[in-house]
Amino acid sequence: MRKLPPLNALKAFEAAARNLSFTRAADELFVTQAAVSHQVKALEDFLGVKLFLRRNRALLLTAEGQTYYLELKEIFDHILQATERLKNATSRGQLTISLPPSFAILWFVPRLSRFRDSYPDIDVRIRAVDEVDGSLTEDVDVAIYYGAGKWPGLKAFKLHNEYLIPVCSPLLLNGKKPLREPRDLLNHTLLHDETRNAWKDWFRLVGIDKDKGDNGPIFSHSNLALKAAVYGQGIALANNVLVKQEIEAGHLIQIFPDVLPRSKSFYLVCRESQADVGKIATFRNWLLSVVEEEEDNYE
Repeated sequence: MRKLPPLNALKAFEAAARNLSFTRAADELFVTQAAVSHQVKALEDFLGVKLFLRRNRALLLTAEGQTYYLELKEIFDHILQATERLKNATSRGQLTISLPPSFAILWFVPRLSRFRDSYPDIDVRIRAVDEVDGSLTEDVDVAIYYGAGKWPGLKAFKLHNEYLIPVCSPLLLNGKKPLREPRDLLNHTLLHDETRNAWKDWFRLVGIDKDKGDNGPIFSHSNLALKAAVYGQGIALANNVLVKQEIEAGHLIQIFPDVLPRSKSFYLVCRESQADVGKIATFRNWLLSVVEEEEDNYE
């Protein structure tokens, strides 16, 4: 078994030898001067030779120290070059993203061209997934999860502050059945996604019998419920993030100002060890900047 010198001591010696100063080496390594001096002394003890000479407040390398530094410098340069090559390789190529179908259709895909324009060297692969088991498969780089933000082994970045709002088509709003107050909703078809109890919670929020709000068709995905609302087939209780584009396009209208806060949100998740690596970090930074910009404009 090879017995290598302490790696922290090698870093301290290389920085001190390159700068010929313990103080500048300490600043570079974000440690104290005493820590650098201690690491160098530990390396000298390990090697059994003196590496530095102190002369009139000047720091000089011994002959052995000079030889050792030049060899270490070449090794450190190789490590740096190898690291840069790896970082460059991981900053381009294929990026596989797993995300819920409704989020993909209603939010992500309309913005995908903006990412492609900014990062043409990254090829995005989109995988729509309904169920989330809290782990990333080997062939997925990043994912969008909907939940409370805690998944073991994964780093999560919250995307939006979310709530539910009642929306309908302008055609329905101007129809025969008035929509002047929340109770008028009981005269209309209510559209549900998989979270069927949401309407009951919203009615409870506005002071209407909590048993109301369970009529109407159920859709497996939010985008299907919103499309039914666009066609005037009923009133949907929509996620503010997913419905934003339909409202801005005039296809849907928020009927009442009452909003139902959500305890869960959409999160960007990735492996903790890869959060700051190459194309994953690039995508994360881009996505979070888009969310921040849109929320600032929306307020």
